Amino acid sequence: MANTVLEVGTGVFVIAVVWIVALVFGILLLRASGSAKLGVLPVFLLALTVTLVLVFFPRNPETPLPFKDIEIVDTLFIGRYVLLAAVSAIFLVAFFMLLPFHFLEPVYAKALKTH
Repeated sequence: MANTVLEVGTGVFVIAVVWIVALVFGILLLRASGSAKLGVLPVFLLALTVTLVLVFFPRNPETPLPFKDIEIVDTLFIGRYVLLAAVSAIFLVAFFMLLPFHFLEPVYAKALKTH
């Protein structure tokens, strides 16, 4: 199961979001005046319908597939880090060799304006 968070699939998060939105709309509609308060019933029924559809018609089977997923292994792991270390060392040596040129660059005085 590649798309799970804390061993919970995306459907559980969708159901949670649906009920949170339904709760917010329900609270807003209950604070309304007049017959707008009856709008809570369709919101509740819509959230219930979406939940039942997601529960009874899942996209993926509940049992895992019998074959094992392909495991990707990085065979150049050590070589990459050796190359990264070499490039980093070359960068640091070049940086500290160019640093004195930056600090020792002469700063010439600007001419005063004479009027």
